[in-house]
Amino acid sequence: MADKDPLADIRTRIDEIDAAVQELVSERAECARKVAEIKREQGDTEHFYRPEREAQVLRKVQQRNKGPLSDDAVSGIFREIMAVCLALEKPLKVAFLGPEGTYTHAAAVKHFGSQIESEPVASIEEVFRLVEAGGANFGVVPVENSSEGVINHTLDLFMKSSLTISGEVELRIRHNLMTSETDTAAIERVYAHQQTLAQCRIWLDTSLPNAERIAVRSNAEAVIMASEHSRSAAIAGTMAADLYSLPVMYADIEDEPNNTTRFVVIGNYQSPPSGADRTSLLVFAHNKPGSLFSLLEPLARRNISMSNIESRPSRRGVWEYVFFIDIDGHRDEANVAEAIADIENASAMVTVLGSYPRAAL
Repeated sequence: MADKDPLADIRTRIDEIDAAVQELVSERAECARKVAEIKREQGDTEHFYRPEREAQVLRKVQQRNKGPLSDDAVSGIFREIMAVCLALEKPLKVAFLGPEGTYTHAAAVKHFGSQIESEPVASIEEVFRLVEAGGANFGVVPVENSSEGVINHTLDLFMKSSLTISGEVELRIRHNLMTSETDTAAIERVYAHQQTLAQCRIWLDTSLPNAERIAVRSNAEAVIMASEHSRSAAIAGTMAADLYSLPVMYADIEDEPNNTTRFVVIGNYQSPPSGADRTSLLVFAHNKPGSLFSLLEPLARRNISMSNIESRPSRRGVWEYVFFIDIDGHRDEANVAEAIADIENASAMVTVLGSYPRAAL
């Protein structure tokens, strides 16, 4: 008599678990469908996506996690479940810098899940314009990179936009050299976004010192260019490699091993408190001694942490500046609201760009 397969019982149990998980996911989807029906009956046909609710759910998921899967892995599973359930209520149109396969596209998928209706556009300006015009529910734009600093162009667009920040995404940026060539000696040109070329400068100087570096609008466009021209390579993420079938020759060629980009989600939705939030402010300062101190003192006095501050020319007068300030907390919290009021009294003008769940997931 043959020995019993030691894996048989485990496989049987896996099948049982799969069936139970599938049944529960279907039940969750049915609950989501009922939520949509109730909202429509109440006259709400817009606010199906609730970033504060998703943030709360994902925090609970991580708190319950006992392994062996990592917090990121478990969060990714539940984010995708929420995405497919949301698609039953109302599919989201999300605009981002295209074409498909850019890091901004990857950030949009990380935040909203894979069920979004992608709206790739040619520039960051077009992301703002499309969302403002109602052509997309939300947009995703980069604001800061850990090695290259803030994206000044994005900050400038906020100065003339009425859109609100309703979320943020932090994406670990892994640059890969992609080419159809089999030998680096054959590569004569490298296509990539200008910032990507800067983030891979040391590797390129060492490994491809004689190759021409050509800046293009996005890394996905770089992959398209490299796939259409011989003796060429591109630098991009794995999403672009998969979409455009260009082989990766070298992975992780970025100079900084922890290279991370922060993106924000823009739209017309003002997120209620989630319990772990960030508030972004746009502050026009008076051109006088001590003006910066007067803007920051209300935060220090209330023990409110400031995670970022950047200055840009206001374009309203010579040597006048506007400050972009990120603080911990939500605008509806008493101490934050009081601090903002004091800053308003000490400044020329304050605009709250948004209060939204922090990207801690």
